[in-house]
Amino acid sequence: MAGALNPRIIIRFVYVAAMFLVAMDGTIVNVALLTICKEMGVSPAEAGTVNIGYLVAVAITLPAAGWLGDRFGGKRVLLGAIAVFTAASACCGLASSLEQMVLFRIVQGAAGGLIAPVGMAMLFRAFPPEERAKLSRSLIVPIAVAPAIGPILGGFFVETWSWRWCFYINLPIGIIALLLGWFGLKEEQRQPGQHRRLDAIGLLLSAPGFAMVVYALSQGSIQGWDSPGIIRIGAAGMLLLAVMVIVELRVKAPMLQLRLLGDRLYRTTGLIALCSAAGLLGMLYVFPLMYQDIFGASPLHSGLTTFPEALGLMAASQCLPWSLKRIGSRRVIQAALLGAMLIFGMLSLVQPTTSPWLIRLLLLLGGFTLGHSVGAVQLMAFARIEPPSMGQATMLFQMQNRLGSALGVAMIGSVLAAASPGAATSAGEAADANAASSADAVTATTTAIAALPDGDAYRMALLAAAAFLLLAWTLSLTLRGKDAAAAQLRQPMNAAAKQSA
Repeated sequence: MAGALNPRIIIRFVYVAAMFLVAMDGTIVNVALLTICKEMGVSPAEAGTVNIGYLVAVAITLPAAGWLGDRFGGKRVLLGAIAVFTAASACCGLASSLEQMVLFRIVQGAAGGLIAPVGMAMLFRAFPPEERAKLSRSLIVPIAVAPAIGPILGGFFVETWSWRWCFYINLPIGIIALLLGWFGLKEEQRQPGQHRRLDAIGLLLSAPGFAMVVYALSQGSIQGWDSPGIIRIGAAGMLLLAVMVIVELRVKAPMLQLRLLGDRLYRTTGLIALCSAAGLLGMLYVFPLMYQDIFGASPLHSGLTTFPEALGLMAASQCLPWSLKRIGSRRVIQAALLGAMLIFGMLSLVQPTTSPWLIRLLLLLGGFTLGHSVGAVQLMAFARIEPPSMGQATMLFQMQNRLGSALGVAMIGSVLAAASPGAATSAGEAADANAASSADAVTATTTAIAALPDGDAYRMALLAAAAFLLLAWTLSLTLRGKDAAAAQLRQPMNAAAKQSA
């Protein structure tokens, strides 16, 4: 059976399926939280620990993903993470108490933190730079469809069957991915520089430091940025990360190869991706809230209205290879970010009298434009990364995306609270009832806007999301025309050199 399967096709499918699991898991569970609270007899504030535990577990294991993939092999680590995530999903569905649910969500998060960087490293090692544009058609699926379809499926399961199916839905996807990966994937050959000893000091500094910073960002707008607990945890996390940077730049085989950031193209595209994730996740957080509060829509109707954004992302993935070939990566990124920024600004102007079809069209165009940028940035980021460093590079890239998601939702939640007099006091309870977390989202605050029935606070929050895209666009202006050309030439030259050798 293994000989009949193309490993390059299999890794694409396994990666997309695994990322679909992780990306959908956060948003689908978000819809079920209130029902879980009622059935288990706990308050919404207590139920918030379900998502917090998941979020912190992802942040703890993510820094070790690159080393684990290099040390034990990408296939073993990826399939092991998928197996643990799938088993933990079944256990979450069977949980009978909040304590059990939190424990199994932590296990889920620990496995989920390994899937994205290890799977992406395997994928990009399998496909040379000149072939990666075709990958955008499949890579965009978990980014676009999974977070958008999560609330729709979650609402359906809660209303018709049981909240437990929000977890059981992961089982068939995970099992199929495991079987195909087991029989179809080959263990990667070790390359020089991949086998490294564990940098224990780097791990002890980076894992808790990153987790503390993500926790502070996700909870700051809920508990208040002046909360002593948030200040202490955030400051401790920043201190650990600062010490980690100093240590990692001095050791011979660091846990985090921060010297990769010395490459201008990798560094710039990583920052663009961070700002883009902040803007996209911020918009996807605040717009459904506005649509429900100002337009009086149900959560399910709100999810269906927002879904065209995912369709736009998928359409962009189909057009991206053509766009890159015609106008080049740099111009695609700049034009797409500018278009998405303008569309986000237009979304801030919608009124209850605005046609729902116009809103859906704007969301479709927003996904289409931003999808071009997300795909092109991801391809350019790893164009000059050599195979032995791919695991570390993908891990650092995922850490930046995670920070971007946390930063975007945190800052936009703070804008909502600041622009809504009297809302901050009720934000904590509402947020714990509606907390959202995913591959790219974090626990967020749901703010009452009763004091501003005209929705000014929501408009300011949407403009804040557009501001992140403005920053990303400004960074994109520093990209050079020769970046994409150099990336395209590198792999054929290497291949020719290998053939002549």
